[in-house]
Amino acid sequence: MSFEDIPVDIGVVYEGERVRGKDMFVELGGPKMAKKFELALARDMGDIEDEKITIVGPDLKDMEEGSYHPFGIVVEVGGKDIEPDLEGVIERRIHEYINFVEGMMHLNQRYDIWIRLSKKSFEKGFNSFEFLGKVLIRLFKSEMNIIEKIQVTFITDPKVIDERYDEAINRYTQRDERARGLTDAEVDTFYGCSLCQSFAPTHVCTITPQRYANCGAISWFDGRAAARVDPKGPLYAIPKGETIDEYRGEYTGVNQAYTEKSLGKVNSVALYSAFEKPHTSCGCFEAIAFVIPEVDGLGIVHRDFKGDTVNGLPFSSMADSTAGGRQVPGFHGISIEYMRSPKFLQVDDGWNRIVWLPEAIKERVGDFIPEEVKDKIATENDAMNIDDLKTFLKQHNHPVVDRWVELEPEEEVAMATDDSGADYVAVPGQMTAMVGGVGGGLEIIFKNAKIYAEKVIIRRTQKGDKKK
Repeated sequence: MSFEDIPVDIGVVYEGERVRGKDMFVELGGPKMAKKFELALARDMGDIEDEKITIVGPDLKDMEEGSYHPFGIVVEVGGKDIEPDLEGVIERRIHEYINFVEGMMHLNQRYDIWIRLSKKSFEKGFNSFEFLGKVLIRLFKSEMNIIEKIQVTFITDPKVIDERYDEAINRYTQRDERARGLTDAEVDTFYGCSLCQSFAPTHVCTITPQRYANCGAISWFDGRAAARVDPKGPLYAIPKGETIDEYRGEYTGVNQAYTEKSLGKVNSVALYSAFEKPHTSCGCFEAIAFVIPEVDGLGIVHRDFKGDTVNGLPFSSMADSTAGGRQVPGFHGISIEYMRSPKFLQVDDGWNRIVWLPEAIKERVGDFIPEEVKDKIATENDAMNIDDLKTFLKQHNHPVVDRWVELEPEEEVAMATDDSGADYVAVPGQMTAMVGGVGGGLEIIFKNAKIYAEKVIIRRTQKGDKKK
């Protein structure tokens, strides 16, 4: 396919390219804009003017260098094999194809899109959305031959963004609701997605009926439709194989897919845990479940949350520790829709382990949080540091409080005597100790342990404390 009329190079070599703030000509969407979206719509053939490109609002050449703009992309497609189940898949390809453009960076999906154009590419002549529209149309028709007709609309007018935003949100919601009617136990095939491997080479997104893609854009139905029409594409079938542990969500087929697609870097995954062999994280996840070891609980923060979270870190800092296709116990990229699933982190005690999340997310998924714990989960309005969080959890009798072992500085742990008369430290039930901070560490689990010692001193330390 020819791109001779496009003033910059187009190719997979540019996928994964980053455009830093000092190098950007313009930013479209992103964290500074409240409303942005990209939407794919399946249309009847008669409703599409093939290869039409429409620009609603200022074009690139009308924008000031260093400026920020709301942004919407609508891709409408038609064809005899086009069905609504393919909308999410087509939508996700926008991310891939924009990243093929030299000097153009596309991150995230749906209502979270973040696009930057570099100064160099603008200076080379890439100064109109007409060029981007041509690139998208040619790539879609070349890569997805089921598309017979396509038209693309770019929106930068804030008023029109407002008008179309609700349409986009409603469309996403309809897809998500349809996907909730199926369980993982009812199917023998899951689906994998490797679209983010340019950013996270060892990441394999496993999509099940009850575990949406981390980006929140692709459901099990989307994966099935994509694999049928393009079995050699970035979305593919993963036979479940034998069940290793149904509760943890570990299957031989998923492990085999990870081993193959991650080139042996990841060999075993538990789909429903943030701690033990967790699902890898790409970089386009909608939210992060992060461990708060001081309370033995998990917090959640989404991409649009502004400022620091309850542990003193913003989303961006924790995203750096979570992303990259790694398994980082206690730092787990997830979608908003996964929070609505009955399988949501069930190995880790699900919602009973969540101690903090932004008010905006609590409102969005509130109907899916068990009533007995909903009011016991703190938001930014209740706690913004660990001490306040502890106080809130105690006052509201959150389930994690029962997991705590009260420790005072320099307190000697009581000794017991076993049947032989020897002294030992009794560790009732199970106790978990997290060693390390953001980016991982060691998790030490004591189960019905007898630790022999003359004396054990457990001391709380603060940053800067000297060892004695």
